[in-house]
Amino acid sequence: MSDGAVTRCDPLRKTDGASDTHFNGDCSTVEVLRSALHNMPVGLLYSRLVPLILLLVEGSRPVDVTDPKWEIYFIVKKIEDDSGGYRMYLLGFATVYRFYHYPDTSRLRISQILVLPPYQSQGHGCRLLESIYSVALSESLYDVTVEEPSDYLQQQRVCVDTLRLLTFEPIMPAVNSVLQYLKDNNLSKRTEKSVYKAHFGPPRHVTDIVRQKLKINKKQFRRCWDVLIYLNLDPKNNRCVENFKACVSDHVKDDILDKDSETNGKRLIEVPNAYNHDMTFVVMWSKDGTESHGTDSKPEGDQVTQEEQLNQLVEKEMEDIVEMAKKVSSRCKE
Repeated sequence: MSDGAVTRCDPLRKTDGASDTHFNGDCSTVEVLRSALHNMPVGLLYSRLVPLILLLVEGSRPVDVTDPKWEIYFIVKKIEDDSGGYRMYLLGFATVYRFYHYPDTSRLRISQILVLPPYQSQGHGCRLLESIYSVALSESLYDVTVEEPSDYLQQQRVCVDTLRLLTFEPIMPAVNSVLQYLKDNNLSKRTEKSVYKAHFGPPRHVTDIVRQKLKINKKQFRRCWDVLIYLNLDPKNNRCVENFKACVSDHVKDDILDKDSETNGKRLIEVPNAYNHDMTFVVMWSKDGTESHGTDSKPEGDQVTQEEQLNQLVEKEMEDIVEMAKKVSSRCKE
């Protein structure tokens, strides 16, 4: 582990080792070390960490340490001892795979990220994420993605990325344009089917700049965009707040419609039978990819249920945005 390349080095703060009596050295640092997993000593160390991965990372599986495209990032505390040497304590790690991206670059995908329980809630997960981004930037990679992130990891990721976006000047004209639109219009009386893509969502050129300069992928940027706009809203301006909610509602609807369109006209239809109604279905699709009507029509009562479910999704999305905005604000004050 000590042979890994240092991608980040921070001075040790009291909050970084409050629960450990042996973290009291004056010359101490928190470092992120990057190593190739196919390196035998590193692979052996990872194999010893596999039980922790299986226990603490939901749905995770060990990675192939013989594949040279796998890398691991260790976050450690490096403490100077009385003899002038250093001792290293493992705080957490992340495994990252390097994918080919057409035509001539690569993208990084985070597979596993784990901060050991005694050292959680001390900012080490954010350090790992920021270190991976710094590597992607220094090597001019395409972007950074995460494989099936947990809700908690996704929250941390949005927090890290939104903080980076808050100080990224090239996107501010687009942010200000959206804020002005929310101030000047009354979206409760809108006639457009959806205002999200037309007026609220990030412009394509902004999405491209963010990917190129910050390595935040398109899907992740959309998540951060809503939080970014909310952070810049005037909370005393009721029209702005209500317009923001209307845009979030359109965003949720757009996501649902986009998923429906990806089925290419394919429908799963339940068919009753004399044995087990829940176990019988047929799959139907049209040759031109259009939706078929009539055979899978739903009773009128379903429309009310769908509206209720949609409203619940919108409320949940708003709660998530507000919660993330609070976390970002608290990080800004640190």
